[in-house]
Amino acid sequence: MKGSVVAVSGIDTGIGKTYVTGLLAKALLQQGRAVITQKIVQTGCDGVAEDILEHRRLMGIGLQDVDRDGFTSPYVFRYPASPHLSARMEGVEIDVLNIRRATFALQKRYELVLLEGVGGLMVPLTRDLLFADYIRDAGYELVLVTAPRLGSISHTLLSIETCVKRGIVIRGVIYNCFQSTDKMIADDTREVICHYLNKAGSSAPVIDLRDGLLEGDALVRLCL
Repeated sequence: MKGSVVAVSGIDTGIGKTYVTGLLAKALLQQGRAVITQKIVQTGCDGVAEDILEHRRLMGIGLQDVDRDGFTSPYVFRYPASPHLSARMEGVEIDVLNIRRATFALQKRYELVLLEGVGGLMVPLTRDLLFADYIRDAGYELVLVTAPRLGSISHTLLSIETCVKRGIVIRGVIYNCFQSTDKMIADDTREVICHYLNKAGSSAPVIDLRDGLLEGDALVRLCL
């Protein structure tokens, strides 16, 4: 039986995708689910993808055989840039079929694969393929990570519009309050996001991440 895949992306880089992916996996592990995470392209490091290392730390487990064998991070580049540029700097062409094969190998071993993206939804994996188009073509549903920081309303609504235009199902939005923000701004931003999700015809819940904590059952429901 083949496991399912849920993508995790954000409105921008540094928004908390890695942290949320690790927390989702931890919550699922605690429910007895066979879950693994994947970082399809990692830039700015060497060896095992640093985001995979962080996932495993948050999950409370060590590196797995699938990590050592490269299935969970099929492309790792040293240059800290968009995947298409980092690959070019190393004379490599990203083969999306190679990524799909790695994900499929994980699906054969696990009930659920949490696939973390790179930067925002519209980051190019190759010169001709955006991450949003990759998950659309693969048929993956999405958990979107956002925050109340300045500029996040526009970035979040653009991300929602991107998903609507492509037919990508948003399973849920994680509202990551990892930075101190004016409460009035934070509450209003959350309200605006909920309003536009509703206008887009989405019933996706908006779940708060505060003080590094998310309610476990709510997380599990996002992925199953």
